Amino acid sequence: MQRTTTFFLLILFFVSLGWERANAQQSQKEDSKIVYQNSVPFVGAQVFIEPGQTKEEIDTWFKRLKENHMTVCRIRMFESYMRDENYNWDFSLFDQAFEAADKYGIRVYATLFPYTAKTDIGGFKFPRDEEHLKSIATFIEKLVSHFKSYESLAGWVLLNEPGTGGSIPDNTFSAQKFSEWKDEHPVKEYGEKGYPVLVGFSEERFLLDYETWFLNWISDEIKKYDTQHDIHVNSHAIFNNCAEYNFPKWRKFLTSLGGSAHASWHFSYFSRQQYAVAMSANSEMIFSGAGSLPWFMTELQGGNNTYSGGTPLCPTKEEIAQWLWIIFATQGKGAIFWTLNPRASGIEAGEWALLDFQDNPSDRMTEAGQVAQTIQKNASLFAKAKKVDSHISILYARESLWAESHMVIHNSNYEARNKGGVMKSALGYFEALSEMGVVPNLKAFNEFNFSKSNYSDETIILSHQISLPKMYVDSLENFVAKGGKLIVDGLTAFYDENMINTMKTGFDFEQLFGGDVSEFKLVDNIFKLDIDNTVIPAHLWKGFVKAEDGQPLIDQHSDAIGIRNKWGKGEVIWVPSLLGLGSRIEKDYTPLQKFLKKENSQSLANLPVQFQEPRKNVLMKIMQSGNDLITVLVNKNSEAQTITLDFHRKGQVPKVIFPASHESVSGNKLRILPEETLVIGWK
Repeated sequence: MQRTTTFFLLILFFVSLGWERANAQQSQKEDSKIVYQNSVPFVGAQVFIEPGQTKEEIDTWFKRLKENHMTVCRIRMFESYMRDENYNWDFSLFDQAFEAADKYGIRVYATLFPYTAKTDIGGFKFPRDEEHLKSIATFIEKLVSHFKSYESLAGWVLLNEPGTGGSIPDNTFSAQKFSEWKDEHPVKEYGEKGYPVLVGFSEERFLLDYETWFLNWISDEIKKYDTQHDIHVNSHAIFNNCAEYNFPKWRKFLTSLGGSAHASWHFSYFSRQQYAVAMSANSEMIFSGAGSLPWFMTELQGGNNTYSGGTPLCPTKEEIAQWLWIIFATQGKGAIFWTLNPRASGIEAGEWALLDFQDNPSDRMTEAGQVAQTIQKNASLFAKAKKVDSHISILYARESLWAESHMVIHNSNYEARNKGGVMKSALGYFEALSEMGVVPNLKAFNEFNFSKSNYSDETIILSHQISLPKMYVDSLENFVAKGGKLIVDGLTAFYDENMINTMKTGFDFEQLFGGDVSEFKLVDNIFKLDIDNTVIPAHLWKGFVKAEDGQPLIDQHSDAIGIRNKWGKGEVIWVPSLLGLGSRIEKDYTPLQKFLKKENSQSLANLPVQFQEPRKNVLMKIMQSGNDLITVLVNKNSEAQTITLDFHRKGQVPKVIFPASHESVSGNKLRILPEETLVIGWK
């Protein structure tokens, strides 16, 4: 009897312990929302710690942060600089950094960087074997237990820049995990209609789950020793890697989401003149992925990349201001530059920094400090500011990116036949709307809310999303039936989720789209389509439709090149030619903007403000803070621009927030200088 009672008490103890841990994790998530969702956005920088540095140097760097109104830093916690081969631990170098952070009131995000070759600048993304996994667990225990009590600690960054570019690591641990995954997810030999699956996405689906598993595992290991601090991770190269990221599942173990947005590394789809809109699109994707969690940009390029990086670049101080304000206007709660001080050794040595080699602030750091000071002076305004939703959502399907990676076998002179054609098609619509002063959402399919009861003022754009799973049929039909507008172009839904051609095997979207495609023809790099008296450039392939229930759109050659179909309370406009990518290649969005303005009249009418006329190379982002409207405008032209704003509600009174000396605002008209960022509050 006594043994039974003891056993029962032990069960109660462990159940209670489990409840306490679950409650602590929930409390941590709620605390994070309190700290970040209604907090003043911050500016910070990476303090790079490595052997050879003196305590005086480290102290100077934190002092520079303080002097320039920066309140947050990030530190890469190198295990290789904390222990020797016999597992004798010495944290003293990093203790000096945390002590300096405590001294100057700087909050620290500590990035886990388990033992790897000292020349490995990015770090590994997955464990090599079981022993390696155990070693990582030991490092987490030692690291978290030692540093969790520092007052300056803000949170833990689980892993530096997860994402492999679509490749499963070639090691025993990953191979074993893939084998176990395939046991639970048998590879299909045939699709549900009986056609053979000759390509499939098993490796991609495994990598999606594998990445989520590993990040969750790290999070769980941290929470064994610390449930009080933020759990964060930074995605990177998002235009390429987004198909690997299952952000809605990450929300279950994160308390904030982040990203790396280095123009030099990550903006290869854009020219330098487009880096502002690239930052806007990057920010929108992370904002969408974060959902109800707060987000901030974990890495931004701070200085010159002499030999490293993809594109040689030293950001101007004007670009520094542009990037920061774009992030804040996308409801980002902060931004951290890579780096404050340059590392001394290895690849990237002497590069990327905000400070010069004498530890004095560059013009870039001074500008970042002025932005930070402006935010702090207007703390109550920006703490509660929320991004204004345009109710226009450009959706991307990860299956489309997977399909493209399988089908692109060599470089081509045609954009649509190169890797990136799918994403560039979506970005074409993003850029076109941005020039109208409209900020569309840029979301993965599983990030869109398909559960609402009314979509009468909403638009979804599917541009050249070449693989659409059948499971999306019901969601899209529901969206349109409840009043939504669906705009579809390119080879959207050319394949299903198993890369079987839908046009030949039974088109699942036939009823919703109002018909089928009879065939696609290669025409030219650029050709023109007349759609409702608007001549729009298109790229490469011209789709010919066979209308069933929908009304055919007839072009100047009397070809049926699209369908307008009523469905429930909503409507679908389907043009199976590449309009978004064609306009992007032409570098002229004027015809596409005319089309979008007409087709989105209801959504646009509800926006609080937009450009009276589209303006090339100018973007505007909009926030609402209480009764105040905040507009952030960036001019990437080489000449000053005079912009007229069209307000939904008249009588708005402007107040220039940034830059301090700007006086060129009169009523709803403003003048913005080349490369200038203009932030205005409207009463």
